Amino acid sequence: MDRTVGHRRAVDYLYPPVEPFDQRVIDMGDGHRVYVEQCGNPKGRPVVVVHGGPGGGCSPAMRRYFDPQAFRIVLFDQRGCGRSRPHASVAHNTTWHLVDDMETIRDTLGIEDWALFGGSWGATLALIYAIRHPDRVSHLILRGVFLMTRAELDWFYGGGAGAFFPEEWRRFAHAVPETERGDLIGAYHRRLFCGDMAQEMHFARLWSGWENALASIGAEGMGMDSPGDYARAFARLENHYFRNGGFLDHDGWILANRARITHLPATIVQGRYDMICPPAAAHSLSDGWPLASLRMIPMAGHALSEPGITAELVRATDALRRL
Repeated sequence: MDRTVGHRRAVDYLYPPVEPFDQRVIDMGDGHRVYVEQCGNPKGRPVVVVHGGPGGGCSPAMRRYFDPQAFRIVLFDQRGCGRSRPHASVAHNTTWHLVDDMETIRDTLGIEDWALFGGSWGATLALIYAIRHPDRVSHLILRGVFLMTRAELDWFYGGGAGAFFPEEWRRFAHAVPETERGDLIGAYHRRLFCGDMAQEMHFARLWSGWENALASIGAEGMGMDSPGDYARAFARLENHYFRNGGFLDHDGWILANRARITHLPATIVQGRYDMICPPAAAHSLSDGWPLASLRMIPMAGHALSEPGITAELVRATDALRRL
């Protein structure tokens, strides 16, 4: 693959679309039913795609980062979003439920171990799963690293990123009274879970819009609103997880437990100008990890669809194919 991104579009680097050979819903036994699909080669190298959010859901485009002749590609919608049900529900919905769901999926599909491919919150969940189940992981490919720390949340919801996008920050922050702006996660929580569907939808679109506005280096501020059902699930789940610190035992939990996975190979792809998950987290994660390769993309932000990020991720999966 040509390393020169130039003016090529992200789609130019992707593999052709493929259809799933298996689609199912797994009942997790506590009221949640999780959608799972497989595509590619049933006898290929297993890789699971861990989508972002929380609450983002997976999409057909995520299948296209892998050679379908070489990989058995597993995608799933995390609890409460996408095609999983109940939709937008936070009951029995924590990081540890998601880790257990991944183990249930792996066991149900008869997979001994698999590579993890995740970005943003997907990178967070992939790291936590690997720390909990290192013997079930063969490789990690991570993008736009988020370590679920207070400092990262303060950056994005406390005005740090807003200093670069003051117009969009004003729209997001000034939607609540000034007396509540010292804790925007809490302020939005009260509105996203108020029981008034119209108000929940309004604040869900504001919450989702703030993140969407900063996702790409070429973004020009708030774009088109996300579909209502998507925005509500995304905002409610993300807010629920962030309000609870990712349900981790303490701040900095991932780095404190990193020693459990430093024997595993990892490829970390990071946009230099990522405004949502700044590069400091990726640098901290890779520093001192002998088998981790950090690939900083010079003119890229956060989005999976950034051409430079897409090209590097496909390059990483191609390298994995040859191992």
